[in-house]
Amino acid sequence: MKETIERARAGDEDAFVRLIEEHKQSLYKIARSFFTCEMDAEDAVAQTDLDCWEKLDTLQKPQYFKSWLTRILINNCNDIIHRRERLVVMDELPEQAGDEDASGDIVFNDLMAALSPPLRPVMELYYGEGFKAREIAALLNIPLGTVTARLRRGRQQLAALMEKGETVL
Repeated sequence: MKETIERARAGDEDAFVRLIEEHKQSLYKIARSFFTCEMDAEDAVAQTDLDCWEKLDTLQKPQYFKSWLTRILINNCNDIIHRRERLVVMDELPEQAGDEDASGDIVFNDLMAALSPPLRPVMELYYGEGFKAREIAALLNIPLGTVTARLRRGRQQLAALMEKGETVL
């Protein structure tokens, strides 16, 4: 991957496309943890692709590409959220269900959707993407204690939901 990053930094568009394609699913899942609207998640990922291309020369250590890319995505998600807070919604249409690749993804997505909004990104980054708590704290720019507390509350919420039978595993 390091070689692909270096080629992309040198302007190789094919190498850049390979990098983005390799991380596209992961980025989308993280973005969906921020938004209930699929279009907002897609917008955040698309903006992240563009920002990554424009700022690839600022990446200092290629081994941290995934963390760097994820941080750009999180910043874009937060920007969209802040812009949405300033908008007045006149009419809201119900979102249509999208196609899922596998039943495991459906269950995981349903579980993440059942969590309260502040817990979703932390749980997605930890369980869905394999980031460590310390990395999540740096990516989300929140204290490590907040990350561990949100992980604990997320696990508790999921356990409570499963006890009530509100989710299907």
